[in-house]
Amino acid sequence: MTTATTRHHERRISPVFLVILAVMAVTGWAVWTDFAASPGLAVFLFVTSAWVVSLCLHEYAHARAALYGGDITVGAKGYLTLNPLAYTHAVLSVVLPVLFVIMGGIGLPGGAVFIEQGRIRGRWKHSLVSAAGPLANVLFALVCTAPFWLGALDGVPVAFRYALAFLAFLQVTAALLNLLPVPGLDGYGVVEPWLSYGVKRQIEPYAPYGFFLVIALLFVPAVNAAFFDAVDALMRSLGVPEPTRYCGSQLFRIWQEAPESCRVR
Repeated sequence: MTTATTRHHERRISPVFLVILAVMAVTGWAVWTDFAASPGLAVFLFVTSAWVVSLCLHEYAHARAALYGGDITVGAKGYLTLNPLAYTHAVLSVVLPVLFVIMGGIGLPGGAVFIEQGRIRGRWKHSLVSAAGPLANVLFALVCTAPFWLGALDGVPVAFRYALAFLAFLQVTAALLNLLPVPGLDGYGVVEPWLSYGVKRQIEPYAPYGFFLVIALLFVPAVNAAFFDAVDALMRSLGVPEPTRYCGSQLFRIWQEAPESCRVR
């Protein structure tokens, strides 16, 4: 009885997550109904809270896949409650990605739930645990862009279109960055189980620096252009015009005046 009660408690949705979800719902309603005095502030709060929700779902997907793979400790660590405060590095997992969105408008992969790899049996399950997080971002992007690729934009307010487009852009950038086969990112976790022991030993000393290397490379003009060209191509394939995403990012930046073409009033 005690074990069953404990397991139920370990999987109960955290009040912290519910508060963030409520903020997303209320601010999303404010954007949709044009209720807010400042549409930019409503878009900012909606996108930021929705981005944090997606970060929680990303880490939950990792934990859930790990539970399926054999790591029964993820529940006791609080990873199945969707509570961002339970993550191994709360600052890296939530605060830093939010700051990157605010400063640069890019979906930065967050840090981490601690998975006991020794409990995961089989290379495919190891790969699935790593892939689960970025796949959650992909699904979130598909939901955000559904009105666009389904041709169901009639009745969707302009400001809400802008917000959805920018939020989808963050999901796409986060998924692409995280799926790079670079040590420290989920993409490397997908391929690592299939590498030889010798190759893994050679790569291991560089693992702590892989993430920072990717960020540094994004400041190289040629790399930056190639990356965002790929993002824009994916967004267009999802039916989202580049001006719509651009206006979403401009409305999000409440600390500066949006261009005339992006104003909704």
